[in-house]
Amino acid sequence: MTDFLLELRSEEIPARMQAGARADLEKLFRKEMETAGVALGQITVWSTPRRLALIANGLPETTEAVSEETKGPATSAPEQALEGFLRKTGLTKDQLEIRDLKGKDTYFAVVEKPGRAVKDVLAEAIPAIVRAFPWPKSQRWGAASITTESLRWVRPLSGIVAILGEDLVECEVGGIASGYVTKGHRFHAPGEITIGGAHDYARKLSACHVIVDHVERQDLIRDEARNAAAAAGLTLVEDEGLVIENAGLTEWPVPLLGRFDEAFLEVPPETIQLTARVNQKYFVCEDAEGNLADAFVCTANIDATDGGVGIVAGNRKVLAARLSDARFFWQQDRKVSLADQAKKLARITFHEKLGTVADKVERVAKLAEWLAAEGIVPNCDPALARQAAELCKADLVTEMVGEFPELQGLMGGYYARAEGLPDAVADAIRDHYKPVGQGDEVPTAPVTVAVALADKLDTLRSFFAIDEKPTGSKDPFALRRAALGILRLIADNNLRFGVAEGELLDFFADRLKVQQKEAGVRHDLIDAVFALGGEDDLVRLLARVHALQVFVGSEDGANLLAGYKRAANILKKEGWSASASGPDAAVAHPHTGDEDPLENVDDPDMQEIYAAAGSALGYAPEPAEQALIDALDIAEPQAATAVAAEDFASAMSALASLRAPIDGFFEKVTVNDTDSKKRTSRLALLDRFRAAVHNVADFSRIEG
Repeated sequence: MTDFLLELRSEEIPARMQAGARADLEKLFRKEMETAGVALGQITVWSTPRRLALIANGLPETTEAVSEETKGPATSAPEQALEGFLRKTGLTKDQLEIRDLKGKDTYFAVVEKPGRAVKDVLAEAIPAIVRAFPWPKSQRWGAASITTESLRWVRPLSGIVAILGEDLVECEVGGIASGYVTKGHRFHAPGEITIGGAHDYARKLSACHVIVDHVERQDLIRDEARNAAAAAGLTLVEDEGLVIENAGLTEWPVPLLGRFDEAFLEVPPETIQLTARVNQKYFVCEDAEGNLADAFVCTANIDATDGGVGIVAGNRKVLAARLSDARFFWQQDRKVSLADQAKKLARITFHEKLGTVADKVERVAKLAEWLAAEGIVPNCDPALARQAAELCKADLVTEMVGEFPELQGLMGGYYARAEGLPDAVADAIRDHYKPVGQGDEVPTAPVTVAVALADKLDTLRSFFAIDEKPTGSKDPFALRRAALGILRLIADNNLRFGVAEGELLDFFADRLKVQQKEAGVRHDLIDAVFALGGEDDLVRLLARVHALQVFVGSEDGANLLAGYKRAANILKKEGWSASASGPDAAVAHPHTGDEDPLENVDDPDMQEIYAAAGSALGYAPEPAEQALIDALDIAEPQAATAVAAEDFASAMSALASLRAPIDGFFEKVTVNDTDSKKRTSRLALLDRFRAAVHNVADFSRIEG
């Protein structure tokens, strides 16, 4: 067994592409080796800004010999079929085998392929990997780039190291021949380094100021950035994305702390952090009180002789210029009120069929005011809800949001507070886009909830109205995300109202399944409740679903489900429907499942009818049959009362009382009796049982 090293060295690989490139390199290598029959052990892939490296441990020296069999035509087939098969396999007729296949003599081509040297396999695989590499963006270079057939790479490829054990794997790609030589750090060790093999690759590069393991560089940046902040009495604001990006920008990372003019702290802290992060890839720090400090941590790519003083000074100047721009935007934007900024929204098209952003804002304002006035969002002042909604998109036309679109909403909140608007209004403007994703905070402040809900509801209703619905993987207007945000706002704030109807309600049902699946709720239980029809109160629906999940997970629930399915199967086999008429049907009170079958049982005017129906059996029911009738007489009104009171746990308990009677019925009563009167009455009784269960949930939709 031998270890293999492959290094593909180039000019700078963008940091954002490195994780994907590592995965692609391993995938392509595995594919080539599996195709050639090379057994693989552990594979390690590293990246730096200037190289991709792969180490495959424990490769065999040769592939295993294989025997390939190809089925051909029958011996009775036309001669042309045989000739075509021979051309395909490259064999002659006397080299074929004849075997009996389903009573027919059939030709088979059997080719014995001897094992190949893995070194030769690798020599063919490396050019194939390089040419098939799926960079998101790539380029051609040099004189060869005049043709589209020339080599493409993310940046000009400059070197290939390919060593199996200590032997060079000779290959060539686009005029670049493999060798033992690579290069170290661009400044600390720009000369050539001779690599002996996979065993000394990382060590030799480290000696030349290149940490080839990206995870090691990430750990170093994370730890040293924290230490630099702590040494100044500050706390680093953690940012794992920035850690990964800086590791992708450096081969020898050296975190350094610098300071900026504290006068810039008048700018909202999120603006400073975004400026430092996006434009300069800097970390920011907080003081002991948790406030943003006038400090940043940059990541150098060299060990500077002056300890990094010059590097920090240069980065401070660059950051100061960026922060000056941010402060200018902050000061200029505050000279115009949000109400005046909002007027400019009339010049921005929201959608050609839905008008301008100003039109959308007006729809949202009316809806937010209505949600507050109707008490759907409790304790919400309708006037404040409308005011916040009218201003919630105003920051879209500010200079700051124009520079940093990520700050929309947030800056509106700052501007609202700066001009003295109520805190509830400022908070609603700031947070009305929430929740953005599954892990995002869900607003609970009444005005914020009203505006956030109105904004998302308007988006969904508007796009559905013009038939712009998500299809497959396409959702250009993020309607699925809006629906999930609505579901979380409703559930977390216990909002009671009909969220939608028709096709849009079906869309919500699909999104609810996705959301609740992550919470461990089965999709079939949601189907079972939605199938009852007419349910657009998502809070009530979820309460019923959660109670149903607990119930079907219990022994009583599982057995009742089995009894239900057995009853449903019998009724289906017999072609039974609840539309039967006559005295036998009256005994069992057949119904659609939407009404309470005993809603009139206490009505004095109905007592004679029920008594007549009972006497209409015309036979003495068996004990188990009577027990089920008695249990239904008790469980049906109990379940109906509990459902009406939204006490779904009690409704499930009422159903649980039917478990023993239905089990006993199936064990001791013959449904398909030779007496047609008994058979009809018992089928009607099973239909009554089925309908009683359906009043709580459609158990036919439940799996299991």
